[in-house]
Amino acid sequence: MSTATELRQGIREHLGQFSLHVLLVFATGLTIGSERAVVPVLGEELLGVTSFLVIGSFVVSFGFVKALLNLYAGKWGEEYGRKPVLVLGWATALPLPVILIFAPSWGWITAGNVLLGINQALTWSMAINAKIDLAGPDQRGLAVGIDEAFGYTGVAAGAWITGVIAGRTNLRPEPFYFLAAVVVLAFLVSIFLIEETVQYAQAEGDDDHHDADLPFNEVLKRATYGDRTLFAAAQAGHIENFVDTLFWIAVPLYLTSQGLGIAAVGVVVGVHSAMYFSQIATGGLADRIGRRPPVIAGMFLAGAGVLGMVFVEGYLLWAVLAAVSGLGMALLYPNLMTVPGDAAHPTWRSAGMGVYRMWRDSGYGVGAILIGLSMEFINPEAAFYMTAVLMFLSGAVVYAWMEETHPDF
Repeated sequence: MSTATELRQGIREHLGQFSLHVLLVFATGLTIGSERAVVPVLGEELLGVTSFLVIGSFVVSFGFVKALLNLYAGKWGEEYGRKPVLVLGWATALPLPVILIFAPSWGWITAGNVLLGINQALTWSMAINAKIDLAGPDQRGLAVGIDEAFGYTGVAAGAWITGVIAGRTNLRPEPFYFLAAVVVLAFLVSIFLIEETVQYAQAEGDDDHHDADLPFNEVLKRATYGDRTLFAAAQAGHIENFVDTLFWIAVPLYLTSQGLGIAAVGVVVGVHSAMYFSQIATGGLADRIGRRPPVIAGMFLAGAGVLGMVFVEGYLLWAVLAAVSGLGMALLYPNLMTVPGDAAHPTWRSAGMGVYRMWRDSGYGVGAILIGLSMEFINPEAAFYMTAVLMFLSGAVVYAWMEETHPDF
């Protein structure tokens, strides 16, 4: 039986394991970032895909699979523990570099992104839940901020590194050798160095509380529509991922159509994601001022940055506005996720986070379809306008319906 000392929570108390989970979420970001700048251009230039909607299909497959697996990752994390789910997530990514290197058609890449969706759902879900387990309630915002900061710094680094490699060599296979090294290393770390953390969540809660041990169906209802604040968070999470999808599909193709080289495109996309590193500060800020103010500010700032990109020309201005939208995402991203973390009982926190992440990441799939349709049947700029307007409307819902969830406010 574990003693109270062994189950003591805090980032400093568990710095070794916490740091390993930071490393792994950075690797998770590197994995998805390795596709950001290169794969859309690869489809257009090497595989002969001319339809924006078809190019977006690889994000559609990724988004819906990741959304569904987020839901069950949380449930499995409660039932089987965090580590087995984490190891399974990295195992599913092992074939991905091979598929990207040898895919003879775009259909193979779309199918391969099913594996990416599984990988991202299982590894990122367990990384964030493990950090929350170890950190405890007093450092929950900081733990989520660190998780998202290093995850999206990994996205930025992956986009930049593979963009540079592709610019100096070829669109493939060279960029995906880097991806293969990342996946193999993360798989080995998750097997041999990571320890189980679910016991910290189990020890944190009062099993006699009326909210303890809710059935999964009840968790699904409550985190989706049964509570106005959680609904506001879910819809905002869904819409916010339109911005991420825009930088995955539309931004690389729009900038290359404006004459920007692939290496410079990688920098612009990378600058957007690099701003997510400030989530360490924004997550900690929300521990001091509450979740609601940074979420509202972030929704409108991210929308404004996206909208501004179609009104300017030039590498520097595009990079600046990519940074503005990235800062907005950094304000809202970790703090939206902390809302269900605050509201959920520790016995079903992982499942509640899984429901939120399901609705959030289905935004990749829905966003890819709407962005692809806008680019296909109107023009590339229409995708930027649509995304910005939806961010403003979603931010208004948050302002009207979301109540503060921080226990001290």
